[in-house]
Amino acid sequence: MTVAVDPTLTWDDLGQVAFRAHDIDRAVGFYRDVLGMPFLFQAPPGLAFFRCGNVTLMLSRPEAPEHDHPGSVLYFRVPDLEAAYRKLVERGVTFAGPPHAVHREPGRELRMAFFTDSEGNTLALMAWIAGS
Repeated sequence: MTVAVDPTLTWDDLGQVAFRAHDIDRAVGFYRDVLGMPFLFQAPPGLAFFRCGNVTLMLSRPEAPEHDHPGSVLYFRVPDLEAAYRKLVERGVTFAGPPHAVHREPGRELRMAFFTDSEGNTLALMAWIAGS
């Protein structure tokens, strides 16, 4: 079944992503102080909000057992993957491995480096790199 395009429904931008965090203060420290993500505010009963480009990242305690698991992988586009990787390693972030190519096409390749946050959620740095 093909659905007709509806101009009142556009999917151009993602407004907010929610990630579970058991220890909000520890998670705030990781995202604000280690990653350097702009911190917006904390709100009861255990929420923290960060600016990530045009998207808000919300960290929250799991409301129910079915929400108590690591979330989807967040892939952060960075302008200089190697520099971002080195900076986070200097700040104590442990990566699964160094940046590596996950896809190649003529003239460029997509490189990524994976790590986890203080709450066990998987994150990644990503960048398209000019290549042969």
